Amino acid sequence: MKTASSDRILVVDDDAPIRALLRDLLEGEGYAVREAATGQQMLSLLEKEPISLITLDLNLAGEEGLALVRQVRAKRDVPIIMITAKAGDIDKIVGLELGADDYITKPFNLREVLARIRSVLRRSGTPRLRAGDSEGEQERFEFAGFILNTAARELLTAAGDRTELTGAEFNLLKLFVSRPARVLTRDAIMDVLKGQDWTPLDRSIDALVGRLRKKIERDPQHPSLIKTVRGAGYVFTADVARR
Repeated sequence: MKTASSDRILVVDDDAPIRALLRDLLEGEGYAVREAATGQQMLSLLEKEPISLITLDLNLAGEEGLALVRQVRAKRDVPIIMITAKAGDIDKIVGLELGADDYITKPFNLREVLARIRSVLRRSGTPRLRAGDSEGEQERFEFAGFILNTAARELLTAAGDRTELTGAEFNLLKLFVSRPARVLTRDAIMDVLKGQDWTPLDRSIDALVGRLRKKIERDPQHPSLIKTVRGAGYVFTADVARR
């Protein structure tokens, strides 16, 4: 048994042996694990206790997994890793559009599941400073009334209110603020985000941009910060001050 972690993972799957398999894996790594066999059980547990991450089977018996992603995301920013037995891209793309952070295809490798969970938790949490880091090396980007703190992985308003971002949304915004006034093609964005342990597609990039616009634009339907360059990609047009 590894050292206990403060992270609590909710495993949602109607297949009891798979839940047991994932529970044994995660508890063996020191995580606290909760289980749910239905969407209703999942939603009930979310109301009762704090959850750090959800693994959600999209093919729950008699339930629509993508609808559950939508329900969770409407109220909470808890990271979601979708698990699907479908090999096609449609469910993955739609799930990412709805706000999921990653996906895993069945049959899965347990070590890959663990690696993806760790990666999503790292992206969604506040990382500790590495040896040799100092406060002066932490980067802050100020733009349009927002402050992006890359060390704390948080987006704040000038008044100090926090705007919740998923891991993928944070990584995309960091890419934009570090390259203002430069047209970024979808290929260029994908090349950067591929290092985040998921494989983005053209449509998933567009969906991710759409989600980010809802967080930072005054009018997401008529964006003024992240503009589409027809036939090319996107450009971040705000004035950015780097601290």
